[in-house]
Amino acid sequence: MKESIRQYALFGNPVGHSLSPLMINAAFGAMGIRARYEAHCVENLELAVRMIREKPLAGVSVTLPVKGAVMDFLDEVDEDARAIGAVNTIKNEGGRLRGSNTDWTGLTAAMQEQFPLEGKTVAVLGAGGAARAAVYGILREGGIPIVFNRSRDRAESLARWFGCGAQPLAYLGTVEAEVLINATPVGMRPLMDETPVDRRYLARFRWVVETIYNPLETRLLREARAAGCGVITGLSMFVRQGAEQIRIWTGLEPPVELMSRVVKTTLTKDRV
Repeated sequence: MKESIRQYALFGNPVGHSLSPLMINAAFGAMGIRARYEAHCVENLELAVRMIREKPLAGVSVTLPVKGAVMDFLDEVDEDARAIGAVNTIKNEGGRLRGSNTDWTGLTAAMQEQFPLEGKTVAVLGAGGAARAAVYGILREGGIPIVFNRSRDRAESLARWFGCGAQPLAYLGTVEAEVLINATPVGMRPLMDETPVDRRYLARFRWVVETIYNPLETRLLREARAAGCGVITGLSMFVRQGAEQIRIWTGLEPPVELMSRVVKTTLTKDRV
């Protein structure tokens, strides 16, 4: 009897421009897994979660704007996701839905390949979901995060949640930190001429890390290279968080290099 095709999905709104289906379907094919991963634009989250059990879906990726709200509809949320306040991965375990977060593991894995985080002071730009995942991962790996945001209240709220420091964005030029992470959407396609950091400040940092993967190289990364910084692209985080999702769903090791190549080729082709 022929093995049925396992169904996986991406939940979010909008999802039309996501490269997750391309990346994950390529990985499934290379792994010899009979599976299909499709994007679903979610209008009603409760109905979407019900579909996981009824269709059924073996696993789901969750993206904006429902990473926080989806937690209320799951049977179990792991400790990491609960601490971050967001789920980006759901595994259907025989009708029991378990939520996890691989954003923090993807980001820390991308950094740890280049340098150890332990003992390093890291300036984190932003106060949203990506910043929360970054701060949590830095703390887990023994680093010292400082949150910077245009809204001082939001920065201080995030910092209180995790017990770390916070500063207004205007103070970035005075911080003593070895690493800078952009966890804001500033510089994302189509607003590729924008940057969250004055180029004069970049030489203060040994490494500049981006969470945006489209475009492949943001203005921030170009200016960081010019300032002599080491850079880590958002592609690294995107691929590694997706790879960790596949590990959670299947228990198997995904082809990380292939996944990276597929996304990079597509982004290079689409470059204007």
